[in-house]
Amino acid sequence: MLKSLIRGKFHYFAIVGLLLITSFDSFAYTQNRVLKGPDGKPVKIEGSLVMIEPDIELSEVLVGGIREPRQEWSDKARELYPQAVDRILGNGKIERKPNLKVIGSIEPNSRIGQLVRLNVAVSRSILFYTASGNRLATKKDKQLDWSLGTGVQELREKTGADYALFTYIEDSYTSAGRAALRVVGFLLLGGDIGGGAQVGVTTLVDLRTGQVVWFNFLAKQSGDLRDEKGANATAAVMLKGFPL
Repeated sequence: MLKSLIRGKFHYFAIVGLLLITSFDSFAYTQNRVLKGPDGKPVKIEGSLVMIEPDIELSEVLVGGIREPRQEWSDKARELYPQAVDRILGNGKIERKPNLKVIGSIEPNSRIGQLVRLNVAVSRSILFYTASGNRLATKKDKQLDWSLGTGVQELREKTGADYALFTYIEDSYTSAGRAALRVVGFLLLGGDIGGGAQVGVTTLVDLRTGQVVWFNFLAKQSGDLRDEKGANATAAVMLKGFPL
């Protein structure tokens, strides 16, 4: 399945997110990047947009720290999160095309399946090489300079959209047993052994050129995608800096 192929690569984001959460305690950490035009100003998107089905997995952190996927939670989040995005972007400033379902609907080896996986790899590169101290020499003066190539035009032909919004989120919740163990950790070890966390990556790609025009990475300890209020809150942070 396309989902399983994406999942193995996406764990990279979760690992980075957990490291950042540890460094920044309970605060939300975001890494927002936007493409700049010839005039040096952030670009503003013009045209239509399609949201690619968000790849979302929710899990429960068991006593031993293992994250066990919860299908029912994930299914609910995949329903609520797109609705939250629709509410935020449904202000008439950009034309919306019907969301494109890919998980379980697109063959992994199809051109679109390959593009979805390529975007995961590009997103990983953006996250790493736009971080302080890791910038590539050829991109030193550019905040965002990555592309998926002209092959994205096939996605444009399928959807009729000028831009595609890709989203990946992993959200975990502390079980009662793990919560009790965290208390013991505080009392006996003087530190936090860790619990649930929310990590997400979103990119906006110009389907006419393949250029990534906007990127955001989120890592925080709080958040709940299992209800409408939580989905709205997460979507608001994930879309922070969206170039309208």
